[in-house]
Amino acid sequence: MAEDEIEMTTSDGTVDAVLYHPDDGSRLPGVVFFTDIGGIRPSQREKAAELAAAGYVVLMPNVFYRTARSPVIGYPLNFDDDATMQRVNALREPLTPDALERDAAAYVDFLGASDFVAHGPLGIVGYCFTGKLALIAAAVRPERVGAGASFHGGYLVTGEPSSPHLLLPRVKASLYFGHATEDRSMPAEAIATLDRALEAWGGRYESEVYDGARHSWTEPDSPAYNEPQARRAFEKLTSLFAETLRAGG
Repeated sequence: MAEDEIEMTTSDGTVDAVLYHPDDGSRLPGVVFFTDIGGIRPSQREKAAELAAAGYVVLMPNVFYRTARSPVIGYPLNFDDDATMQRVNALREPLTPDALERDAAAYVDFLGASDFVAHGPLGIVGYCFTGKLALIAAAVRPERVGAGASFHGGYLVTGEPSSPHLLLPRVKASLYFGHATEDRSMPAEAIATLDRALEAWGGRYESEVYDGARHSWTEPDSPAYNEPQARRAFEKLTSLFAETLRAGG
């Protein structure tokens, strides 16, 4: 697999991104990989490359491009540290619901038009802050997105009219949600609300809590990293994509 540093243009600016693709001219199903709040960095490149090696063209955009090019945080994340939280808030602030919808559509459209991508549905995966982007992308491009997955995704359910779970009626993709335990950004009552919404939606989905896995358990550079559960999450992800993207492609 080739790893290319690329740029793409949205209506809001220029996005730096990484594209993993075959170097032999073949076409493979496409996946948009959204990083956690720490942005593009070695741990995320390793995860995206592993997914690509499983047989996918993977686009990893810098979702925080409005604030900075990658790397967006140049030091270890410590959510008990004021400097970290100030930076995290600066990264999140421009990403309003409308901005996220515009961006999600742009990423899907860009990947779908790539000469490396096979005809057929695309996949989306998001982690932590960007877990909701998997749902948003599936909602804004329902005819193009065939599968979406969120791992320890935060704030999938809020009390606002823009809550991501309210987008479900627009979604046609198969969905997977892997939740953390004792997650302040997605507590048990929010998971229960999401599960009720998923049942009412009636599409294909799976939603589960990973036993003993705290928020960010899939991230190798996180203190919460849980290798056995991270491997299980990766197997769930690749199984979902194999069943949906390849069958449809």
